[in-house]
Amino acid sequence: MSNQLKLGFIGLGIMGGPMAGHLANAGHEVFINTRSKVPEVLVASSAVKCTSHQEVASKADIIFIMVPDTPGVEKVLFGDKGVASGLSKGKIVVDMSSISPIATKEFAQKINALGCDYLDAPVSGGELGAKNATLSIMVGGDEKVFEKVKPIFDLMGKNINLVGGNGDGQTAKVANQIIVALNIEAVAEALLFASRAGADPAKVRQALMGGFASSKILEVHGERMVKRTFDPGFRIELHQKDLNLALSSARALGVSLPNTATAQELFNSCAAHGGKAWDHSAMVRALEKLANFEIGQKA
Repeated sequence: MSNQLKLGFIGLGIMGGPMAGHLANAGHEVFINTRSKVPEVLVASSAVKCTSHQEVASKADIIFIMVPDTPGVEKVLFGDKGVASGLSKGKIVVDMSSISPIATKEFAQKINALGCDYLDAPVSGGELGAKNATLSIMVGGDEKVFEKVKPIFDLMGKNINLVGGNGDGQTAKVANQIIVALNIEAVAEALLFASRAGADPAKVRQALMGGFASSKILEVHGERMVKRTFDPGFRIELHQKDLNLALSSARALGVSLPNTATAQELFNSCAAHGGKAWDHSAMVRALEKLANFEIGQKA
């Protein structure tokens, strides 16, 4: 593969915008398409705006997709003027969205039938990880295809792992989202308890950062809870979507995920109070309503 590649990127939201920007900044020829406004980082770059997903697929050799949900990916791939209609043999489709593992396997089979390769490569790390190119990328697909795309993944992330075959990347991401949700819930309970007991939640958080309770969630989202900064970030409605995938898949597998269900109900409460677009750290607000007390309030 030559140094300069023809890459496509579909979906330029909070995550996709900076991710595509890293590809353009590395000197690759990048063809883009998005429902939203093209981010400034790409307006000022050499990225080429395309009128359809089909056009992106016809011009690029590797096509990256970063959209919110399973129906969105299906529409990008197989809808009117979709990616599938612009593909030719030997191209690679990489879905970096977080979607259903079951649907992913079906999408991969359809793309493979066109003589093309498919990787599912969902990410973790949020907006900050996307901007700083420090995302964790969980990949499902053929090892040889993964090795071809790995240098491009390196431009967007730091912790990049081939988990297994198609769908396994998405399964790893669902597992990631279970852990993140339960950690947010634990941090929220701890800081709410500390604050209600009359302690300074900021100082409690700082003390906990030096012990076994330390975590990225306590560091980043604990600070959000204390400072009341709930702009996303990662929206609650997207985490709801991910936990829906976890709970529906668990039902199909006969697995009980009781605390995942509790975390989802807390997100549902936030959404009912107008918080779908809040950062997922705002799960604490649901617990605060149950306690009739806010972190930082005088006990």
